[in-house]
Amino acid sequence: MAAALVELKGISREYQSGERTIAVLKDVHLSITEGEMVAIVGPSGSGKSTLMNIIGLLDRPSAGTYAIAGSETHRLDSDALSKLRREHFGFIFQRYHLLSELSALGNVEIPAIYADQPNEARHTRATALLDRLGVGDRTGHKPGQLSGGQQQRVSIARALMNNANVILADEPTGALDQKSGEEVLAILSELHAEGHTVVIVTHDMKVAARAQRVIEISDGRIVADGRSHDENNRNSHKHGSVPEMERGSASWRDLGNRLREAFLMATLALNAHRLRTFLTMLGIIIGIASVVNVVALGEGSQRKVLANINSLGTNTLEIFPGKSFGDTRSGRIKTLVVADADALTKLTYVSAVTPTVSTSKTIRFGPTEANALINGVGNAYFSVKGSKLVAGRLFDADDVRRMVQDGVIDQNTATTLFAAKGLDPTGQVIFVGKVPVRVIGVIASQQGGFGSSDNLSVYLPYTSVQARFLGDMSLRSITLRINDDTGSALAVSAVTQFLESRHGTRDFFILNTDDIRQTIASTTRTMTLLVSAIAVISLLVGGIGVMNIMLVSVSERIAEIGVRMAVGARRQDILQQFLIEAVLVCLLGGALGIGLALSFGLAFNRLGSNFSLVYSGSTIALAFTCSCVIGLTFGYLPARNASRLDPVAALSRD
Repeated sequence: MAAALVELKGISREYQSGERTIAVLKDVHLSITEGEMVAIVGPSGSGKSTLMNIIGLLDRPSAGTYAIAGSETHRLDSDALSKLRREHFGFIFQRYHLLSELSALGNVEIPAIYADQPNEARHTRATALLDRLGVGDRTGHKPGQLSGGQQQRVSIARALMNNANVILADEPTGALDQKSGEEVLAILSELHAEGHTVVIVTHDMKVAARAQRVIEISDGRIVADGRSHDENNRNSHKHGSVPEMERGSASWRDLGNRLREAFLMATLALNAHRLRTFLTMLGIIIGIASVVNVVALGEGSQRKVLANINSLGTNTLEIFPGKSFGDTRSGRIKTLVVADADALTKLTYVSAVTPTVSTSKTIRFGPTEANALINGVGNAYFSVKGSKLVAGRLFDADDVRRMVQDGVIDQNTATTLFAAKGLDPTGQVIFVGKVPVRVIGVIASQQGGFGSSDNLSVYLPYTSVQARFLGDMSLRSITLRINDDTGSALAVSAVTQFLESRHGTRDFFILNTDDIRQTIASTTRTMTLLVSAIAVISLLVGGIGVMNIMLVSVSERIAEIGVRMAVGARRQDILQQFLIEAVLVCLLGGALGIGLALSFGLAFNRLGSNFSLVYSGSTIALAFTCSCVIGLTFGYLPARNASRLDPVAALSRD
């Protein structure tokens, strides 16, 4: 007698139901030799499907041993069991279990994909199998476009794809009409005649009559085993015996092919459920767009603030008499003089110095009068403050020495005095108090140390203001710009020591505009960080949304996972596919989020705001990386859950 291909000894299968233990199979002994056609019959609940699941390695027995070609299976891990299912078993299900997003050809190719077969070879074999089974003209049709009989033929082709030794058919005609059922049984008979071992699970005795051997099971026990003694019914042309079950190590090329196929299947699955995919990525889109826009908003506002601060003068120090702005004695301190400014000019770390004095006067041009701030400054003042010349020219050192009555006005003053008349301000003579002043230039309005940028400002040589308006040679302040390579704190210390040695006491204080700039910049960075943290929280919420919807996706696709495992998918294959789906969702969501952010920035900048959103390539790259990390992080748990599903439990959830 031939050696047993499938041998079960003392097999029992128990399930826990609450506090009760239900025994589905009880001490089953069964041997099936290669090339047999066996029917397992019995009423519903008798345990016949459970027996088939154990034979097909979809389920594990609670007790007993199961050997294939003499090799026991109870010590094999999940990957080794997947290899056996992939290479030596073919499953034909009552409900077909075809994947809806794949064509007939794609469904047939799945076992070969998990077997790492080349594209061309598997495509050729799948096409040939479909032609043989009479559905060659339906290769591009999806399951929903096929009749029940055609779907079952595709299922049979899938079972044969990897040249399986054993065909396991669970109620193969249960969902078919009589004609289609007869055609399927004829195909199974042909497969048996070719040497395949065929095991049919059915409750229909007419179907069972097609088999050589009928095994009847009742209440979890085999109660009858009718064997045929006609050995001539067996075809001597049989498939080779099952090779030894060893877990081979996959090559890097196989791993690369497997990842590529997992990627393709993931894209097909996402495309088949577009609405669910979009809802999954919606949280990522909003989160990424928020992060990119908030950082761009913070950068734009910071640049605007710094530009405003720079208009006060970059890296400048202003020296005032007294101990502080609130010192009531400062008006009586006359020790800050032009000689101090001249001495500071000679210091190596000082690039420019300007004495400053100020007063308020009424200015007049024709019938138009207005109050203005009269600023007496040196010729270096405009470079120290970074003033922008709009028209005309600035006065020079010779003008200061000669105490000329030439002045520079700002745009506010030019608008107030000359706009209504449509006159060019340069060359016009205005009266400052009772003193005539010729306008030689116009500068852009700026925030200065003397007051708001809305003030009307007239700039004259400080010598002219001292002589013609104040009658006092002391200075209101000295403004100096330090070299770019000198730290502002170091400069403050050095200037303090220098003036203390000249005055013999500290009767002055120094306003460091760079400190103001750094403080405001630090504040804007803090606010940007705060708002960015809020945006990151929204990104995390989006990630949690991805995880939740992926978990729902896993629960909806349990039957699909079971089918993939039945045809030989490893746990790693399932994990890869679901991880790739999660990462693709997040990457696509990240790309759409970045696109949304840039579109918002374009619209925002076109609205004519006084500052623009400033986007950073590094921020965009970081956001895109974050979307990938979110996919891996929040997609791992659902993917892991999917990969650890029990095949038989997954199939039963259909």
